[in-house]
Amino acid sequence: MATTDRRATTLALAHALSAEERGLAVIPLARTKLPALRSPHRDAPAPEPFACRGECGRLGHGVHDASTDPDRVRALFAAAPWATGYGIACGLPPHHLIGVDLDTKSAVAQTDSSTALRELALRHLFTIPPTVVVLTPSGGRHLWLTGPPDHVVPNSAGRLAPGIDIRGAGGYLVGPGSRTRHGAYTIAPGTSHLRPAPCPPALLRLLLPPPVRRTDGESAGAGRGLVQFVLAAHEGQRNTRLFWAACRAYENGVGAVLLAPLLDAARATGLTEREARATIASAARMTGRHP
Repeated sequence: MATTDRRATTLALAHALSAEERGLAVIPLARTKLPALRSPHRDAPAPEPFACRGECGRLGHGVHDASTDPDRVRALFAAAPWATGYGIACGLPPHHLIGVDLDTKSAVAQTDSSTALRELALRHLFTIPPTVVVLTPSGGRHLWLTGPPDHVVPNSAGRLAPGIDIRGAGGYLVGPGSRTRHGAYTIAPGTSHLRPAPCPPALLRLLLPPPVRRTDGESAGAGRGLVQFVLAAHEGQRNTRLFWAACRAYENGVGAVLLAPLLDAARATGLTEREARATIASAARMTGRHP
């Protein structure tokens, strides 16, 4: 197993270096698809682990460690010899990468995500241009698109349509050539020679968060609805409902305001303070915000 892992790490580093040569900032990933290096602040009292984005100078800040410097990339992998894959940071120059993650797992989407994307394209009059496509072990696909430098596309989960997740600023895509617990990520046939295509303007408008123009009363009403959604969770739904509500709160610009009410609601359903804070922090990272 150790020999296999060393071989997987060597291959992952080679693929990561190839990606950085194309201007893509990379980090090492573990077999879980999570960043291979643990946070140096993991033992600090909450919410301190989520405050530092690498300013301390140490490794272990997830996507904030991502680099296009080959020496830095080698140092990251040297610090994580168990890494078997690499992540590609989205939203960074020069490509300002946007990842459209089409999931096919029935637990995530009731309808096929590719069909949902086609329906969106027909409804909003856009087409996905030929671009890089990465095949996932579960049968899903990652479409690579580029965005304009003056727009920040946030991460989202299921907001565009069921089964369609967006990787934007603060997020990352698992790079082709990575090996995970469930298998390998590979470039789709016929797309390896392509460059990431510009995101169609009509799709970009759907990906950008709508401007928040709510009155205090409207914000309070929306907040109460999200809190009630969490409070109504049964056992087995608590983390899922809290994550969904926190994502909606951050996307609508009221994440900071609702942090305490959502924590109170989560504790009322039986989650611990630490579990609730970790779930809300994951939602903040997913949407490109920080609690």
